[in-house]
This record gives sequence, C-alpha cells and structure tokens, in this order.
Amino acid sequence: MADAKAKSKKLTAKKAPAKKAPAKKVAVKKKMVKKAAATKTAVKKAPSAMLFAQLVTALSSIPTGALNTLATGNQLGSKAAGELQKSFDRLQGVTQKLQSVVGGGAGEREELNGPDPELMDAQAPLWNALMDYYFRLEIDGWERIPDRPSLLIGVHSGGPLTMDAWTVVLSWWRHFGERRSLHGTAHDVLMGAPGLGSYFRRMGAVVPTRENLSAAFRKGDDVIIWPGGEVDAYRSFGKRDKAVLGGRTGFIRLAIREQVPIVPMATVGGHETLFVLSEGRGLAKVLKLKERMRSDVAPITFSVPFGVTLHLTPFQHVPLPAKIRTEFLEPVYFDADPDKENDNEYVEKMYKEIESRIQTGMNRLAKKRKFPIWG
Repeated sequence: MADAKAKSKKLTAKKAPAKKAPAKKVAVKKKMVKKAAATKTAVKKAPSAMLFAQLVTALSSIPTGALNTLATGNQLGSKAAGELQKSFDRLQGVTQKLQSVVGGGAGEREELNGPDPELMDAQAPLWNALMDYYFRLEIDGWERIPDRPSLLIGVHSGGPLTMDAWTVVLSWWRHFGERRSLHGTAHDVLMGAPGLGSYFRRMGAVVPTRENLSAAFRKGDDVIIWPGGEVDAYRSFGKRDKAVLGGRTGFIRLAIREQVPIVPMATVGGHETLFVLSEGRGLAKVLKLKERMRSDVAPITFSVPFGVTLHLTPFQHVPLPAKIRTEFLEPVYFDADPDKENDNEYVEKMYKEIESRIQTGMNRLAKKRKFPIWG
C-alpha cells in the first residue's frame, strides 16, 4: 500500500521548472553561435579566395618573354619551351580546381537580386562620364524592347574589357532603374573571384547556368548573353564589324524553352578600344589553351601600355576612347511548341536569322563612322 502511494505521488508530481540562464550568459552564448557560423562561412569561402590568389600567381609566373617570342613568329629554345609548358600546366591545374569550387553543379541556382541600387547610384557619376564623354555612347531602339521578359543577344568586343557590353548594362539601369532588372552573364572563374565576383553579383550578373537563367525569367527579369564568348571578343581587327556568335545555338534553345522573345543588338566601336592583330588560333593549339583555359584563341594585340603582346589576362591594357554605337533591333518571337527546342533544323534557321539581323544592324551603324577609327 505504501509502495502504491509512493508510485502515485511520483507520477503526479510536477516537474520542477528549469532555471533560466542569466541574460548575460544567453547573450554570450548567442555571440559564440554567431561567431561559429561566421567562421564556418569563412571556411567555405576560403578555398575560393586561396585558389584565386594561386590563379593570379600562376598567371604572373608565365614567362612573358617567351610569349612575345612566339607572338612575333620566332621559335623558342628547348629550355624556354619547357618553362613555358610548365607554367601553363600550373595554370591549368589551378583553373580546374577553381572551377570545381566556384562553378557549382547541375541543378544549383544562385540568389537573384538584380543590380544593387546603392552600388549603381554610387558609381553612376563615373560611368555616366565614361559613357557620355570617353566612349561618346549612342544607344537607340529602346522602344523596340517588349514589355515582357526578354533575352538580349549581341556581340561584344575589345578583349577581356568589353566596353560595349558594360555600356549596355549600365545604360539599361540609367534608362529603367529599379523598374526592370537586367542580368548580365559572366565566366564562373570571374564570378568566383574575391571582390570581383561580389562586384559582378551586385551589378546583377550571374553564371549562365540553365537554372540561373530560368529563375531570372520566372522572376520577370531580362537576361543578356554574348554567345560568341572569347572568339567574338578577340576577333581580329579586320572582323571588327562582323557579327560573330561562334556557331553556339544554345541561346536559341533557351529562348524556345523559356518562351521568351530575343532582342538582337547591333554594336560597333568597341573593337577600337583594343587592336587585335591576330586571333592566334594556331598558337592556341600549340599552347593547348582549349584544355587549359577553355579558349580557342591566343590573341596577339596592340594596346596601351604594353604595345604588341600575347593577350591572356584582363590586366594588360587600358581601353582606348573609341566611339561606341549600339542599337536594340526588332524582337524575334518563337514557335510556341516547346518541342522545337530539339528541332535542329528550326534552331539553325533561327540562329541564322538572329545573326543576320545583328549583321545588318552593324553594317548600318558602321556607315555612321566619321573617321576610320575612334569616330
């Protein structure tokens, strides 16, 4: 009987309330948790920063003397050739690691916030001055841009510092502001670079993965792509007024899949900010740049301040004060049947249509030049 009463008392007894930790201890604990989370984030970011530093070191260790010897058509001695080979092997190793860290994988998507108004307003005086007085920008055709989300397609020029591309993105902000966001696209290595990647993202740029681009259109934003990539940006000076999309038809399939119109863009003048004397396709094969840097060209350029050189990095020239003319052309709409994405004949037909429109626009703009260059 006594045991039953004890058990009953034990079952009905209320649990003593837990003592509250002092406010000071709670604050300290929260601070420690926050610090641990920040440390964890820093650890995640560290490999990218470290590898990018290694990339800069690898680029700076490439023997420029050997590059210039090749650029002038002379042969290297066995020792110099061996050193050049080793430097490119180091560069390839670092770029592959960096791409694996920052490039993301299939199905991954970045956060899409569009251009940062604070940044865009802060840098507006500088960029407005450059656009209006240094590049004397003329940009027309705003009335042709559809009211719905669109895919802008064009060429870009001037090596790694494509001023005709930058001026479109910045003019878009100047014209639309926060009312309509435009997402530029950039190479995954640049997007993963400490500082630079953050700046690009604040400008609204994204890595051009299927997931990112689809998310942008679903959000109601616009996207701009330059399909020709390095083949376009480094086309020789003799091709400065030629539309080069590189035979890459992925943007057509993207537009069909997302059911968005394409707005072709014509532009001239950007290729006068840097003089590309030769695309160096043969040299690119010798240096295996396709494997090492995903590049089909090893451009030989004339630029300020280095003169004639093999151009492999964004830090080898200052853009010259060319006059840039850009025009948005009539939009192109696609068949509503999503299966057309897999119709190669239809895709090729629309690719040629876009390329032809851009070329016609470039021909028209080129006739406005008052001087052979910079005019």
